[in-house]
Amino acid sequence: MQIYAAHTVPADAADTAVLQIANDAELAALAAQGAWHGVPRIELHFPKFTDGRAYSQAVLLRRRYRFGGDIRATGDVLVDQLVHMHRSGFSSAVLAEGADSAAAARQFARYAAFYQGDVHEPRPLFAREAA
Repeated sequence: MQIYAAHTVPADAADTAVLQIANDAELAALAAQGAWHGVPRIELHFPKFTDGRAYSQAVLLRRRYRFGGDIRATGDVLVDQLVHMHRSGFSSAVLAEGADSAAAARQFARYAAFYQGDVHEPRPLFAREAA
């Protein structure tokens, strides 16, 4: 997962082919319109850390709609949310102002495995071990 500090703007941030999806957007309607066809990155916004609608949108974009490009988390993105964001389908995140980039990178080293399945590995641990 690519992690960007709030004060650094990625070079591709000005890319006009980026699609920003609102938290209350109906993904089925956008899919029917072909809204993300040919779009390399979709940005999902967290207006505050307690608003988790973007997690659901990311899972739907990856699993149901098979979006293969970059899904970037923006807004109030905290360090302790990054692992769950990655498991939900996010591939990059811009940290909230004041969040520590070094602590963000360490989050991924804390957990070696998960019992539940996720976007990257849908099988739960017991099914993976049985295979």
